Amino acid sequence: MTSKLPLKQSPGKICILRLSALGDVTHVVPVVRAIQQQWPDTEITWVCGVLEKKLLTEISGVRFIVFDKKQGWRAYLDLKKALRHEVFDVLLHMQVAARANIASLFIKSRVRLGWDKNRSRDFHHLFINQQVPAVKFQHQLEGFLSFATTLGLKVSQPVWDFPLSADAMAFADQHIPGSGKTLLISPCSSHSLRNWNIEGYARVADYAIEQLGMQVVLSGGPSSAELEMAEAIEGAMQHPAINLVGKDTLQQLMAMLKKVDVVISPDSGPAHMANAMGTPVIGLHACTWSRRSGPYNSLDICVDKFETAAKIYTEKTAQELRWGTKIEQPGVMDLIRPEDVIARLTAVIKNA
Repeated sequence: MTSKLPLKQSPGKICILRLSALGDVTHVVPVVRAIQQQWPDTEITWVCGVLEKKLLTEISGVRFIVFDKKQGWRAYLDLKKALRHEVFDVLLHMQVAARANIASLFIKSRVRLGWDKNRSRDFHHLFINQQVPAVKFQHQLEGFLSFATTLGLKVSQPVWDFPLSADAMAFADQHIPGSGKTLLISPCSSHSLRNWNIEGYARVADYAIEQLGMQVVLSGGPSSAELEMAEAIEGAMQHPAINLVGKDTLQQLMAMLKKVDVVISPDSGPAHMANAMGTPVIGLHACTWSRRSGPYNSLDICVDKFETAAKIYTEKTAQELRWGTKIEQPGVMDLIRPEDVIARLTAVIKNA
């Protein structure tokens, strides 16, 4: 097959290299769906991380190869062994980190499509032979979709179509009872400086219960930081919440995100997972710009103070900063006021 893009015919075998993180892996799923819909005979292999595979486990028609970074060099040797006899027509090298760049050396492919030089780091451009177009101020999801369009696929709107197991849906029905409206708060990001403050979460949660007649679910992983955050939010609230932090699997979380009426979250994986399930997400942004990394279908309801943060912490406008700049400074998320979040939540519920 020729290495010239766009392709003139459907490729026999495509390998996707995107190891992490949950939000970015969620962005890749519409690329998979576009391939499956338009090139149904193309075989898809996806090299992903251990946690990410748990999110993707119900997706059919894809061979997953798990790369366990905790295994160190053993992970690269396992990848080499798994693919030693294979040559792909296309490698979608969707991660610029050094770990992924090294992993790509063990994936033989004629076309090696990666990110443009502006979004490259760790010498990513040396591991590819084709680049997606450089687009100024492009949302991350649109960046991932550009891999599909560069190949020659037509993508007008992203399609996720995340399947859920019966067990996951039963978990959501059991732990989110009743037919009333539900707010799910996922308060923690993997970057602690992106987290909003306890008092803000508690005030919004109490408002949802008192003024909007909602039930409130707290959700998160089993880490000590997330458990402590949820406990602190509960302690600051005047009304009880349903605390499921550390009690669910990723599949069960996806089912809950689908069932609830609205989600509040900082820039984190669950925000993008909820977006993929079609649930409105009030994203809380000050460290990062929702224009780039907010929940794609809910950008209009995000509370975004990134432009204010840029002026305060960098003395530049947001547009003057390098695309993707993060302003992870202590206290930056306090630029978000509870009143801002309450106004968004009220509007979402009244317009539902």
